[in-house]
Amino acid sequence: MSRRNRKGRDINGVILLDKATGASSNFVLQQVKRLFFAKKAGHTGSLDPLASGLLPICLGQATKVAQFLLDDDKRYFVRGKLGQVSDTGDAEGEITDFGSPEGINESSITGVLPGFIGNIKQVPPMYSALKRDGKPLYELARQGIEVEREARPVTIHEINFLGLEDGILSLDVACSKGTYIRTLMEDIGKVLGCGAHVIELRRTGFAHFDLTHSTTFKQLETLKSDDFEALDALILGADTMLPNFDSVFLNAEQTSDIKLGRKIQYADYTDVKKLKLFDENQQFLGIGESNLEGEILPKRLFV
Repeated sequence: MSRRNRKGRDINGVILLDKATGASSNFVLQQVKRLFFAKKAGHTGSLDPLASGLLPICLGQATKVAQFLLDDDKRYFVRGKLGQVSDTGDAEGEITDFGSPEGINESSITGVLPGFIGNIKQVPPMYSALKRDGKPLYELARQGIEVEREARPVTIHEINFLGLEDGILSLDVACSKGTYIRTLMEDIGKVLGCGAHVIELRRTGFAHFDLTHSTTFKQLETLKSDDFEALDALILGADTMLPNFDSVFLNAEQTSDIKLGRKIQYADYTDVKKLKLFDENQQFLGIGESNLEGEILPKRLFV
């Protein structure tokens, strides 16, 4: 359901966009927002301009759950050029020769990949959106400034070797939030002794979704109409993006209390846990959190 006015429609939910290469996440966000004539929109899990693939666009009140989507695991297809490194970690930076990839084969690559699987630490790249004293690192990097970065823990669930041809390595990677695939490819190149940088990156999975659930912007454009019916049919409920959260269905009294910002008694949960809350009509209300006292507190609710 949506309501339309001059500022845009009050429309809530998530569009799974298959972002094309060459555009920033914010640019495609604004495109989708205009296409749906949405009053409010935001994206989660930003992709670099070089990268393509799954980018969830949150519309309306679904932006309130965007922060929780960031915790989900991701999957990527990546191609890296062996023998060369880049100051940005990808093909958009300044490329320099590093070491010869001659003699490197499937066996040598698959021999080093297990060392990157599991709980590892990564040093974030300078060309990243992480901030230092309020400034994104990429702004400092563009000024020729490099600052020390602490290694951060990430988890690599899987790395599958897909191929090696003409010095280009193709991998399938499943990983936790906060993983930099550019850094992973660079580190693999260092262990192999030849260096490497990313030349193609595509996000193929986000939480329990894959590219078969997504739509390109060109496909969205073909569905544009005055009544928005065809476009709106593609909008997913925000709750569907949170598969790892338990669902809690409240009665009318509990619904009223939680909407007023009050905690409610709920003895089924006696630990700290994020929960999806639904009202007495089974409509998604937003996110709550249980505590050790058998209570649920409101965290991010639709209003």
